[in-house]
Formats: sequence, C-alpha cells, structure tokens
Amino acid sequence: MIHKIKDPGVGNASVQDAKRMLNPDGSFNLKYQNKPRKFSEAYHFLVNISWFYFFSLSFLVGFLINAVFALIYLVIGIEEITALSGSPVQDFFNAFFFSTQTFTTVGYGALAPQGLLSGMVASIESFLGLMLFAFVTGLIYGRFSKPRSAVRFSDHLILRDFKDHRAIMFRLVNDRKSVMIQPKISVTLMLSQPNNSGVYENNFYLLNLERDAIDYLPTTWTVVHELDEESPLFHYSNEEIKNLHGELIIMISYYDESFNQEVHKIHSYDLKNTQVDFKFVKAQNFNSEGTLILDYDLFDVIEPYKS
Repeated sequence: MIHKIKDPGVGNASVQDAKRMLNPDGSFNLKYQNKPRKFSEAYHFLVNISWFYFFSLSFLVGFLINAVFALIYLVIGIEEITALSGSPVQDFFNAFFFSTQTFTTVGYGALAPQGLLSGMVASIESFLGLMLFAFVTGLIYGRFSKPRSAVRFSDHLILRDFKDHRAIMFRLVNDRKSVMIQPKISVTLMLSQPNNSGVYENNFYLLNLERDAIDYLPTTWTVVHELDEESPLFHYSNEEIKNLHGELIIMISYYDESFNQEVHKIHSYDLKNTQVDFKFVKAQNFNSEGTLILDYDLFDVIEPYKS
C-alpha cells in the first residue's frame, strides 16, 4: 500500500516552476522577508557561519575597533603617547599600533599613555579588548563543541534494476573515524503536482526502505527503495521519474560517541539528477593482510550497470 503522509513541515503549496525545497546540504531553500533582526540571534549566526567568514569577520571587527580608537587618540593628541612625526599618516599608524597593543593587552612598552585623558581611553579600550577576547573565545569553544553530523551522502542518486523490480538508491558514509551507533533513516518523497483544479501542490510519501536502521556503521551504507507495487513511483518509467518535479528528503539520526549524544542530518536529492542504469563502485576491500580498507576516493564513483 502506498504510504501517503501529511505535510512533514515544508508546506503543501507549490507552483509549476517551484525550485527544490531543500538544498543538497539539507538547508532549506528559503528567503526571509521583513524578518525582525534580534541581537540575541548573533550567537546562533556566529556559531553557524563557516570558519573562513568567522575569522574574516573577527579580523574586520578588530581592525575597525582599533582604527576608531586610533582616531580618538589623534583627536586627544598623539603627543600624549609619542612624539609627533610631522606626518598625519605616520601619526595615525603610531596611534593604531598603540591601540592594537592596548586592545590585545600586549603592551610592548615602546608606546604608553602620558596624559590623563589618553590613559582613561586606553583603560576603556583594554577592558573592551578583554571582554571581546572572552566573547570570541566562547564562540570558538561553542563552534568546536557544537554537535555536528559527519555523515557524507553520495553525489549521485541511482535508479537501476533490482531483484524483480527497480530501485532508487544512494550511499552514505561517516567522515569521522568514530562509529555511527544505531543509525536510523527515513526518506520522504515530495512531488509537486497539479490537483483536480490545476493548482500545484506538494504531495508527500514515506518510502519503504530495504533497511531503515542498523546497529552500527563503520563503513558505507547503501540505502535502497524498491519500486514495487507499494512504491509511489512504481507506475512511472525511468524517464518519467527523471522528469518528475520532486525530491527525496532524507533524515538520518544516530548516536555519536564523539559528542556522547544523538545527532541528526538532513539531505535532499532532486529526482531530475537521477543516474539511470548505474551502480556504485565498491569502496571497501581487504588488503593483503586481511584488513578491511575503506577508500573514500571511490565513495562517489559509479559505473554502468548491466542487468
């Protein structure tokens, strides 16, 4: 029996040229309009951006803060820190270098405040620097300690003959050396189709899998949905499946021993990218000593399938 389900949370509304609901990495393909911005969301933003953007943003903020304080020292008078050089550019750099030393609490001793006003500003800046360094340290810890799934999905979604029918399949592996304990997976087919009134809407089907859970996963796992009489794709030809406006939404959860808790991962495949009559190349083999070898270079490799 075809297992049609209610909207799992992405919405039933659709249009003829609607883009995929989820990106391949599992993030929702969604744009926000008129969403109020809250300062409380800054931590979530800074913890989730990439490391490159995180360090780039940290450097930029640090540079701007030091540039602002350098201008303040110039307004106060650079002579309260060091002798005038006669060049506005050189004076700015002297003020900037002093600001950097104060902000980072390095204090080489070559430059020091010699007036009351410059000393007060330097005290405020050093306190601000301590606070921001503590804030950045907390963010770095939060980024490292945040549970993240290391599940890697194959680039390809495959459709080929399988047993007495056909099957759609994909492969996954753990990118860490740790073992995935009790992984379980669910696959939902979302089809955008016109209803009796000609209005496009999303229909959802929970797909039956050859196996939807295993005890542990040290190597790879090929997830298989057989296109039998209970499959919503049973009556479609291979070409028709590729032309369907739909995607597979995948949710996997497992216990990660690195974080000592359950982690989750969402992924998506567009049916238009299905590879027909291919199979995955075996990614694990035994070496001459009898040890099982997992070759990550072969994980995404496929080859023509001959039934």
